[in-house]
Amino acid sequence: MFDTIAFAKRLIDIPSPTDDEFDAAVFLRDELSALGYACRTQDVSERRFNLYAAAGGMPRVVLNSHIDTVPPWFGASEDDDALYGRGACDTKGIIAAMIAAGERLRASGMNDFGFLFVVGEETDSIGAKMANQEFAGLGSEYVLVGEPTQSTFARASKGALTCFVRFDGIAAHSAYPELGDSAINKMVAGIVEINATNWGVDDDLGVTTVNVGVVRGGEKPNVIPAEAECQMIFRTVTDPAIVQAKLQTIVTRHGGTITVSRGNPPQFMTVPDGAKSAVVAFNSDVPHLGALGKPLLFGPGSILDAHGANEKIGKKELLDSIETYVETVQALCRN
Repeated sequence: MFDTIAFAKRLIDIPSPTDDEFDAAVFLRDELSALGYACRTQDVSERRFNLYAAAGGMPRVVLNSHIDTVPPWFGASEDDDALYGRGACDTKGIIAAMIAAGERLRASGMNDFGFLFVVGEETDSIGAKMANQEFAGLGSEYVLVGEPTQSTFARASKGALTCFVRFDGIAAHSAYPELGDSAINKMVAGIVEINATNWGVDDDLGVTTVNVGVVRGGEKPNVIPAEAECQMIFRTVTDPAIVQAKLQTIVTRHGGTITVSRGNPPQFMTVPDGAKSAVVAFNSDVPHLGALGKPLLFGPGSILDAHGANEKIGKKELLDSIETYVETVQALCRN
């Protein structure tokens, strides 16, 4: 019998930060092959690959999640109520629950599904983007994406827009600031206006938020800084192009230039009949898997426990989610 908790612990104990997912991907390939799934890999780079595992029939439903985690890694531990470790809820526990669900489905005689586990979700979703092309011909009708949604189907998720902004100044001796032009001062003024701006509101999705998460600039305290950069991410409720255009106006006013931008609009997912649903603010691989079918987004655990120093997932919630995955796949295949 498949032991979900034990499998999750083994997977958590294999470090797999983004760009270094190889060992965890090999583990999943070998384990799924041993269970009798037909495995197919897709190279993303020299030591990174996506994994598709077919149950044997027409894969009407693809169960998907990501192999990579954020750093720093820490191994698995548990108490009576919860499983701890990097990836416990985001998303190695979810992967274990999906595979457990697959075993129940096969035991019931159903094999119209497959698994797709991808790399790179935590940064640029390169794995999902490449898989969307490679596996577009599967003929699947639905892609069930696993993320920690507190065991509630997400009917919508905010979009995302990541931007890097560079500010240029003029270097000078700090004793004579009138001879220079501080790039850091420009950046600070720009950030103040960015944080004070209304970036959009939607009745269902809520408010667009922005986090300036990285700032850097200057050389030494006795030199007027000639360069500065900040990096930010918006959680958007409108077309990210609208947000970017407004940002460009603001940073231009403060002598800045957008040098990098990437993002996707808000997403709207399928919700099974009668299931409760919610809106989530976080991003996922959903925007990049459109060729695999209509998206659903569901998983045990809370996003508030992801990426933290004490990442965890409740054991009961993890085990209960197996039945939800089973029932969802069965219902989708009956449609």
